Amino acid sequence: MPTTVPPALHVLRHDRRSHALIALSGEIDLDTAPLLGATLERCLHDGIRAIDVDLTHVTFCDCSGLNAFLYAALRTAGTGGYLRLHYPSPAVEQLFAVTGSGSLFLSLPDPLADTAPGHQTPDQRTAVALAFSGGAVW
Repeated sequence: MPTTVPPALHVLRHDRRSHALIALSGEIDLDTAPLLGATLERCLHDGIRAIDVDLTHVTFCDCSGLNAFLYAALRTAGTGGYLRLHYPSPAVEQLFAVTGSGSLFLSLPDPLADTAPGHQTPDQRTAVALAFSGGAVW
């Protein structure tokens, strides 16, 4: 009987002082949500108070992922900080639409683009990601 490999969640974190940019790719579900939660909790432990999460390459997110984001948003707000989610993929947008939770932590429209987050072209998303990694945003 062939074994199946569970879906993977890849996490890339870039810190700058008390800010972190976390880029996620893959699936957020019951198996991978603990990794997401631990990553966000580690940011707080490390003194990070402003967390921006790029969801461009998240192909699936269920209520386990939503709960991880909600818990992290509450914990971060409790420290006087914030958690913002940027560029939700269609899968994540659907979850937010069904649950009505997007307004809790989606970012405001990006000043570098003419469209709202989640509706930007790949070129616009890349430009913002490069700005984060190059330090132009902070």
